[in-house]
Order: sequence, then structure tokens, then C-alpha cells
Amino acid sequence: MPEGDTLFRTAAGLRPYLVGRSVTAARTGGPGPVPQVARIVGREITAVEALGKNLLIRFEGGLEIRTHLRMNGSWHRYRPGEPWRRPAGRARLVLEVPGAVAVCFDAPVVELLDRRAETLHPSLGRLGPDLLAPDFRGEEAVRRLRDPSRAGLSIGEAMVDQRALAGIGNVYKSECLWIDRVSPFASVTDLDDATLGRLVETARRLLVANAGPSRGPERVTTTGDRGAPGPLYVYGRTGRPCRRCRTPIVSAKQGTDIPRTTYWCPTCQPTAR
Repeated sequence: MPEGDTLFRTAAGLRPYLVGRSVTAARTGGPGPVPQVARIVGREITAVEALGKNLLIRFEGGLEIRTHLRMNGSWHRYRPGEPWRRPAGRARLVLEVPGAVAVCFDAPVVELLDRRAETLHPSLGRLGPDLLAPDFRGEEAVRRLRDPSRAGLSIGEAMVDQRALAGIGNVYKSECLWIDRVSPFASVTDLDDATLGRLVETARRLLVANAGPSRGPERVTTTGDRGAPGPLYVYGRTGRPCRRCRTPIVSAKQGTDIPRTTYWCPTCQPTAR
């Protein structure tokens, strides 16, 4: 699933070709066509923004389109008449503006809404602080991690809860916990505020470092670590030696609603007994 840095770069890539231009044609396809998408035809696009793992395209008059890419979705930008790199049958949303065509492929979530309804939206209205927002406040993220509704969660589960802080996915979760030597199975209740604050700061640092235009599609969490021969510390490295202590990295499914594979070092990140 794309994480916050990927959506940030996607928005930055679409923005120069869409913002300030009026929609000349719009259509949807695939499962669940978007009702009333024709309402945006003729409207000027005023903003393209990433919010956590959501991409929002805003239009004059207060309308906006929200997409969530989940595991397989992606946005492409083409010149008019240019062949698409994916079959047209996989296009969920097509936006045409003078000089460009933006196509969202395979996204399971595409919806049109009024911006005034954001605060009431079941997903957008409950999002935690966006780690890539200029005005991000770490103390608010810690406060949300401390919410009684997360008291029974492990820190590995809580960090990917977008209602606590928006933008972290499975890669950053595993990498941040290894960097700060915290077991993914430690209870949020058992961690002090300093540890939670450190994890939040590490997550923001990594996302910001990977959100820049010079960064390719591969996430790099080992920036500045001359002893690290690869881009990641633990994610996807089951059975390979820990870059600190050489203990083999282990992995396991974690979480109940949507189990995700967590990677950690049992020596550097021991689980309290």
C-alpha cells in the first residue's frame, strides 16, 4: 500500500499539469462508477494535495475528488493522444484538461464530495496529524497514540492506525521501531511519552526525506548510514542479519483487522516478558 511519501510525490507530479486548468472531460470506469462526476467538467482545478494516504483533487465551487490507492492503485499523467501504459479497462477515473490527461488506475476508492463535508467524512474526518504537513504537531500525534481506544494495542498496530497519525504504513512502521530499538509487540501503555515522541519524530524524518522530488520509488531509511549496504534496515529482510548485531531478522503477521507482516530484530528489539 502506498505510504504518505508516495502520495506526496504523486500529488507533486500531477500539480503542474492540473492546477489552474479547467476540466474538459471526466469519466469513471471499473467497479463502482463515481456518481455525478460530470459535475466537475468545466470547473477549474484549484489544488492537488496529499493527506495521509489520500490524494485530493479540489475544484472551484468546493467540490473535490478523493482517491485511496490501497495496494494496487496508481496515478498516471499522459499527453493527449499518448498511449497508456495500462489497459483502459483498469482506469477508475480519467480527467482531461488542456494539454494533459490524468488517469487513476485500479484504485478501489474514488469518490466525489463537497469539501465542507470533510469533517464529517468517515475516513478524512478522523485522520490523525499528517506527518508531511508543514504544521505537523508531534505532541498531538502522541496524544492520539495515548487515546484510551488504543490502550490495548501494541505499538506496531497503533503506528499504522491512520486516526493516530497519518502517512505511516508497514515499511515505515518496521523501520522506525528498529531504529529506535522498540519491540513492535510492546503495549502502547507500557511505553513512556519520550519513546512515543521519538518514534513520531523518526517517522516524520524518514517520510520527509523520502518525499522529495529527487527520491525514486524505492524508500530509503538508511540515508547517512555508511555501514548499511541497502536502503532498508529490516523490512523484507527475514532471515538476513541485523545491520547492528547480526541476529537474523524475523517476521510475523501483526494486527487483527488487517494483519500486516512486521519485521524486527529479536535482539535489538526484545519483547518484555
